[in-house]
Amino acid sequence: MSPQAQIKTLYACVCATEFPAQALLRLRPDLQSEPVAVLEGRAPLEAICSLNRQAYQRGAALRMTRLEAEGITGLRLLARSMEVEAAARDVLLECVSHFSPRIEESSESAVCSFVLDIAGTELLFGPPEALAQRLRATLLAAGFRASIAVSANFHTARLKASATHGITVISEGQEATALHKLPLTALSLADEHASGVPGDRSSSLGWLETFAIWGIRTLGELAALPEVDLITRLGPQAKSWRNLARGAAQHTFQPIEPEFKLKELFEFETPVEQMDSLLFMGARMIDCLVGRATTRALSLASLTIEMSLEGGREHKRVIRPALPSVDRKFLLKLLQLEIAAHPPPAAVLSLTLTADAGQSSTVQLGLFAPQMPEPSRLDVTIARLKAIAGEDRVGSPVLEDSHRSGSFRMEDFSVSGLSTTSKANRPRMALRRMRPPVPVRVKLRATKPAAFRDPERNFEITAAYGPWRSAGCWWSPTGWDEDEWDVLAQTGNGSTVACLLVQDRSKNQWRLEAYYD
Repeated sequence: MSPQAQIKTLYACVCATEFPAQALLRLRPDLQSEPVAVLEGRAPLEAICSLNRQAYQRGAALRMTRLEAEGITGLRLLARSMEVEAAARDVLLECVSHFSPRIEESSESAVCSFVLDIAGTELLFGPPEALAQRLRATLLAAGFRASIAVSANFHTARLKASATHGITVISEGQEATALHKLPLTALSLADEHASGVPGDRSSSLGWLETFAIWGIRTLGELAALPEVDLITRLGPQAKSWRNLARGAAQHTFQPIEPEFKLKELFEFETPVEQMDSLLFMGARMIDCLVGRATTRALSLASLTIEMSLEGGREHKRVIRPALPSVDRKFLLKLLQLEIAAHPPPAAVLSLTLTADAGQSSTVQLGLFAPQMPEPSRLDVTIARLKAIAGEDRVGSPVLEDSHRSGSFRMEDFSVSGLSTTSKANRPRMALRRMRPPVPVRVKLRATKPAAFRDPERNFEITAAYGPWRSAGCWWSPTGWDEDEWDVLAQTGNGSTVACLLVQDRSKNQWRLEAYYD
């Protein structure tokens, strides 16, 4: 026997039933203890497609119309959202990917199901029972209730997880016994028949009626039928049904490649106008994002806020902390300040938070170094200053690639890992700019400045060098046309100063721009 034939297979199937309801309730802990049903379809022909256990206990059932559901006391009705389900499916896939890199999806209808290849994971997670317990605890922490079945046969694990609750571990060789009592409907004969014998116009209901006439209602009874006689009467597809019922069906594993994406989406039942409601849901979404990032030893480097508004408009903002963080209170405070500074112009229909993952950095201080403030305090302070002074007046100045003197723009503060220590160099003359520039009156002699006066003193110019002309952007309102003069001047008490005078030729105005130190 070859070494490859000796490799044992082991699969764990995670099955989250009533997934439309679970996806909507995952971010709504206030509704998880109430009876909730999910409606789909166009009004007024909406029908229940998913519901939780409390709704079953109140008498609700699948395919019940809205009119019938509204007659049940205390039943909460929600509209189905495919976008919310897609986001919840990604979160569920991310949770199970922590236990195996080989995952195949087997979802259908209102059930989200994944099958994990867990062969060889005993050294990491222990025996299959321990792995299943840890897997279920991880899913509960993320807001999902799922049944888990472990088996050496792919289809046995899938069928058992979809038909039972809790955790089931099936020993090798006991597949037929584990499936013996499952109803015949677990095989989904409609899907099997859809790809069955060409030209056969029998419906899937016909197969079930045939088995009912024969008295076959469970997989154990189907597995006990003679194979040759079964194929003779029902065709070659009956062999695959019998192998599934016996837990002996073969399967070629087709793993998917999940993409790591930190995104949370929530759709409100009614349009939201108050910030408290947005922050209440935003806090829950930030908790989920932080929890998912910390499981991979990552932090949140930025947070993109997207709001769908009434009228089809979108409102988008981006939060970039100075350092990647996993502090929930700090991120929620930044979210609060950002929404307060830039409120949505209309009622909000849905809220989406998307985070970019980053590596958190730690700073080791010396024993005698002064204690520095936390980076989170800097971000909160900057956000408050922006709300008071304006977005374009707070940040870090960055020189622009322009010939205009002193041209710069403001950017958000960021902390990089590059060293800012500069090498020792010879001393240079410093230019101390006046912000804002001081308007002056200048006396000319032979087209050169000979004296000037600021609001307080008179200056006699002893030497003037220039002019150095600078002009540009004549096609826009921000254009300039200026002459610069470097001058030496004396005050009334005999002291000498070196300064920079600028003549705005477009306005015929003079101003004192800077002093040379």
